[in-house]
Amino acid sequence: MNKVRAKKHLGQHFLKDETIAKKIADTLILKSYSKVLEIGPGMGMLTKYLLEKDVDTYVIEIDSESVEYLNANYLKLSNRIIEEDFLKYNINEVFNEEQFAIIGNFPYNISTQIVFKTLEMKAQIPEFSGMFQKEVAARICAKHGSKTYGILSVLAQAFYHAEYLFTVPPTVFNPPPKVDSGVMRLTRKEDYSLPCSEKLFYRVVKTGFQQRRKTLRNSLKSFNLSDELRVLDVFNMRPEQLSVQEFIDLTCIIEKDIANH
Repeated sequence: MNKVRAKKHLGQHFLKDETIAKKIADTLILKSYSKVLEIGPGMGMLTKYLLEKDVDTYVIEIDSESVEYLNANYLKLSNRIIEEDFLKYNINEVFNEEQFAIIGNFPYNISTQIVFKTLEMKAQIPEFSGMFQKEVAARICAKHGSKTYGILSVLAQAFYHAEYLFTVPPTVFNPPPKVDSGVMRLTRKEDYSLPCSEKLFYRVVKTGFQQRRKTLRNSLKSFNLSDELRVLDVFNMRPEQLSVQEFIDLTCIIEKDIANH
């Protein structure tokens, strides 16, 4: 069949540069697992290079035209093409709780949701790399103190080491997007468990950044913290001033405070 038409409503921008496709495929370190899931393969530009590696490559694609193209052109993918929406599909119907890596040239409109779903499944995903809108990739990898540091940076870096790898210009896509893209990698920490409630940690981070210009004393008012806690220096700070570890420490303090009253 002929080439697939890029569909605007699916946020499709097909990669057409072989060198960059190979470079993205090579971002995976491929340790301690044997399965890779590519999200949104389109016409398989990246898939081609994944299939050369010593791992079982699966793809998940919502676009039936792309699925038809992959079936016709990538016989090695036989029985490994999942025609589903990654955000709604239970991937363990295929992966049975096994470890797997995620890779992809992600549609901009759902890229942050893909990261959030990865965090939910972190026990199974030791590695994650892919292409985002440049500012989203930069935000995930941002360090505290920078303007781009936010909820996504803290939550991703609590469980993973985040690295911004390289920038990709619009010219290597068809159709070209209006902005640069950025490729980044998340590698799960050896110990990615938290010493506090994960649910509370998420709540502290999200609540703190919802009013990022305010000090934490003001933005975390809804936690009804005790007076002796509210005098601590950390509450004079704004959320972007706290490192990931300081957010974890803060959650531990708040958890104890809540338990005590």
